[in-house]
Amino acid sequence: MSGKQQTNGNLALDQKRVIVIEATQRPEAQKLRVAAYCRVSSDSSDQMNSFTAQLNYYTALIASKENWLLTDIYADAGISGTSAKKRPDFQRLLADCRKGQVDKILVKSISRFARNAADSLEAIRELKAIGVGVYFEEQNIDTSTMTGELLTAMFSAIAQKESESISGNMRWSYQQRMQKGTYIPPTLPYGYVLRNGAIAIDEPRADVIRRIFSEYLAGRSTEMIAAGLTADNVPCRYGGSNWSSTSIRYLISNEKYTGNSLWQKYYTTDTLPYRHPLNKGEKQSYYAENTHPAIIPQEDFDTAQMLLAQRREKIAPVQGIPYPLRKKIRCANCGALFRRKVVRGIVYWACMGHDSRGNNYCETVQIAESEINAAFLRVYHKLRLHGEPILKQMISDLQTVRERRMLWSQEIIDLNKKISDLSDQDRMLADMNKCGLVDPDIFISQSNALAQQLRAAKQEKARLLDSKSDDTLPRTRELLETLSVLPEFLPEFDGEIFADLVEGITADDRCILRFRMKNGLELAETIDRRTR
Repeated sequence: MSGKQQTNGNLALDQKRVIVIEATQRPEAQKLRVAAYCRVSSDSSDQMNSFTAQLNYYTALIASKENWLLTDIYADAGISGTSAKKRPDFQRLLADCRKGQVDKILVKSISRFARNAADSLEAIRELKAIGVGVYFEEQNIDTSTMTGELLTAMFSAIAQKESESISGNMRWSYQQRMQKGTYIPPTLPYGYVLRNGAIAIDEPRADVIRRIFSEYLAGRSTEMIAAGLTADNVPCRYGGSNWSSTSIRYLISNEKYTGNSLWQKYYTTDTLPYRHPLNKGEKQSYYAENTHPAIIPQEDFDTAQMLLAQRREKIAPVQGIPYPLRKKIRCANCGALFRRKVVRGIVYWACMGHDSRGNNYCETVQIAESEINAAFLRVYHKLRLHGEPILKQMISDLQTVRERRMLWSQEIIDLNKKISDLSDQDRMLADMNKCGLVDPDIFISQSNALAQQLRAAKQEKARLLDSKSDDTLPRTRELLETLSVLPEFLPEFDGEIFADLVEGITADDRCILRFRMKNGLELAETIDRRTR
């Protein structure tokens, strides 16, 4: 047999006979699960009409497509678009996508989806990674393709610039009103309310302000005043009755209680993410007289400012309050408290275990008070300048932990089911109303009843979650609120601010001080061994 014939024979032997078995059942075409996201940026009647029109439009559009299945229509109304975290239905949409309930999202335009380029791209990339495409109608962009994502980056940047432009226009209008003396701030001081477009006195809270000034001018410290208000269960600005000396000082130093206004003490940065630093001359400020009714006479306010300045010069609080560091410092080695002592005119804080039982018992030696104060100032400035995102993330993590801890609670499971059922009933009622299957009066009555039941169920869930959590979360919120009213720069140690922020200090023989904040957060600072 020739070589060619042998080769052909081997190929024939290598070939296998394959029989194709036809499928007996053909799978039905999988329908695309489509959701829509709508948003309007104000709650005016025109915008709300636009909001309703978007809902109707997307309901009809998705229903008209034979291979599309309406998943849900997610809508945020009357909420600013500069941050995705402020839009609850946007977050619900992302959560449903992560659960695999959505294949495609329809949005009118990029500016309706997000005005912050970072938020927009972060969401789009996450959705694309789990197989969810976003289609922007005005720009004709589908993020299912790479080209779509690149274009989205460009349009998101444009949308962000639009948002910055709108914000800049608003700031310009604010400045015009400040120059004319007609500006009304969005948040009024404790003791004032807005009535018929004008600032008016809220008498019950104004009496609290008068009490604070009266007691302070009588010689009581801000700590004593705060303790008295807390003991009397006087409500704070945002509810609760846990007053602090810092909040008292903030109220005492607020010139608006004299009926005059100093505007733009803080200013807003020009670009996202917006920050609100203290105005140290970077921007113009405006002082206007008689902008609203006074609660405190000018002479009493001036006297209070003089007292504040005098007391800032003293390290220890007045009226017999102990030194700020007293019972605050504990030894990491032996667990003993530190006590104050003066050696050759220098103030030290020494471990009582070391002082009373010697170096063999505890090696932690004394620390100069000036070094402790300097370490606190370093901690303060780090916390004041960089602590806000850390504390906000801590709050978010604590909320997540709390919700996970409650996930398998039978009470929460039942309430979640009730909330889901009520939401389904409300959605079904709305669909029936759009189709003209429900009498308008019945629709309004049933819709109001469902809304009331849904609100009650959510409130009960929130109450249960709050009742079963420790106090770390509220204490972290309090710490964040306290920081927000403190000065950005603290030139010297302040005993009252220290007491408001710090729960205690742990010192060891390695020259490290660990400051434990009021919410349990610990911040370490190294001190100079030569001062010990």
